[in-house]
Amino acid sequence: MRGPRLPALPALLWLALAPLPGPAARAELRVRVRLPGGQVTEESLQADSGADCVSLELRAADGALVTLTADFRQEVKIFRALILGELERGQSQFQALCFVTRLHRNEIIPSESMAKLRQKNPRTVRQAEEVRGLEHLSMDVAVNFSKAAQLSSHIHNVCAEAREAIYTREEDVKFWLEKGVDGSMFEVLPQGSDLPELQRCRQCPERWRPCLCSYSLSIEWYPCMLKYCKSRDAAGRLSSYKCGIRSCQKGYTFHYYVPQKQLCLWDEET
Repeated sequence: MRGPRLPALPALLWLALAPLPGPAARAELRVRVRLPGGQVTEESLQADSGADCVSLELRAADGALVTLTADFRQEVKIFRALILGELERGQSQFQALCFVTRLHRNEIIPSESMAKLRQKNPRTVRQAEEVRGLEHLSMDVAVNFSKAAQLSSHIHNVCAEAREAIYTREEDVKFWLEKGVDGSMFEVLPQGSDLPELQRCRQCPERWRPCLCSYSLSIEWYPCMLKYCKSRDAAGRLSSYKCGIRSCQKGYTFHYYVPQKQLCLWDEET
């Protein structure tokens, strides 16, 4: 169960509107975040206003390293999970997954605003003001790593360890194709409707059979909206200005095809 919600800090503690050094800026902020089980983890938020992208990274309670990269210029969102392997069951030290989806407007604050975030007390433990609903995503298309730079230049770095496990959705592919992205980087994966014998991995009795895997992750704290305050000048004219952020938490469950259950050992019935 989620612990008691901490009172939200005044927004002005979070967003400093000092001018950025130069025409574009890179900035990093580290915040302490409370996980659902009560543990506290450190989350890194990086913003590059020149490249118009932001990145968030945190270690989940199960030890997985979760990264979210938002490429505003290309309208692409990249989730990466580095999952600790089960060596005693024949897995490597870690397993990497990448899930690429369309980035919609107003999902996360702009890179320029993210680069201005400051906090007065770095030891404060943060908890999101708003919990957004769990989203289930059917990742029915594989992405060719060697061709993916056209989709987003960040895939090359973010997904380097997951080059054989990069997934997206057919509905997002249609959007990118309309923007002129090369369709040869995408390959539609087998689905349950194509292979009636294809089981969910948690129900599959054999480790070397193909199955439909599920993986869940959560971004426990991220700046999802800007807050605006109003003021009046000496002449009584009303104006608004950015005065803070609203923080959100959001969970995702990705469903996708794997050629063998050995690649999805976390998805088992308990």
